[in-house]
Amino acid sequence: MSAYGHQMEREFSAQSLLSRGDTGTEMGSRYVSESGFYMTSFAATIFIAGLVTIGVVLVTSVVSLAVMLQSCENKSKGVVATMDKANDNHHYCEILALHGELNGLKPDNVPPLCRNLAVQYIETGGYTRDLDFVMRMIENFFDTVSPSKNRTDAVLIDIDNILVSDPSVRRILESYTKLHSRGWLLILLSRKHEKQRHVTTKHLNSLGFSGWSSLIMRSDLEMEMETREFFCRRRTEMKEQGNEIMSVISSQMDALMGLSLGIQLFKLPNPLYYNFENNYESRIHGLVQIEN
Repeated sequence: MSAYGHQMEREFSAQSLLSRGDTGTEMGSRYVSESGFYMTSFAATIFIAGLVTIGVVLVTSVVSLAVMLQSCENKSKGVVATMDKANDNHHYCEILALHGELNGLKPDNVPPLCRNLAVQYIETGGYTRDLDFVMRMIENFFDTVSPSKNRTDAVLIDIDNILVSDPSVRRILESYTKLHSRGWLLILLSRKHEKQRHVTTKHLNSLGFSGWSSLIMRSDLEMEMETREFFCRRRTEMKEQGNEIMSVISSQMDALMGLSLGIQLFKLPNPLYYNFENNYESRIHGLVQIEN
């Protein structure tokens, strides 16, 4: 090839390379202007892999969160179910207690479930709270009335099942003392046999009670009666003897039913299913042993 030919070939090759370089420069310039940054293929691969990883992490997080929410929902349902069951048990025992008092149900005949709830009612302070509320109602009522000058206006207080718990004793004694200081005739009622009069009186005195007008207990014949009949007969006798019954205070329904009930009745809280009876008998038995 001639020298001219070699020169032309070199010029053509240089022009061709320059042309390709210019084209690449224009493409790179457009990439920068359109996307805002320049990235090699290796960097792009890493970037896409990172996006995929982030996506996988997000999906995993969403799935984990859904599982956690489902678990919490199941636990919440379990808690709600437990609460519903507890409420059902409470309502069941409340209804049982009401009908038990109306029909003379004995504590030993109450289901263990209700006995347990009654113990909780006492130990958690529910009984003391309710008792205080009723005692304040009693005090508010007697703030509005006064006994007659001839001292025949009587307040009947059923002492069974209310003087065996220390909190109840203190609160009842407080109201009892107020009534006594205001001149009310205080008549105590008990379902116990007359034979227990001495030990019962001693028990009352040991708790701080004194100054009552009379303590009514049952004779042999009255022990064969229904307690509501016993109370009704005794109230009728009081009326016939010229006493006016202002109020009857009791924790049990049998003392709050029948004739000659007076002006105002007060029902003290009574966890029927808790066997106060046994506690009372134990204390009486202890007093008898001490006395002997």
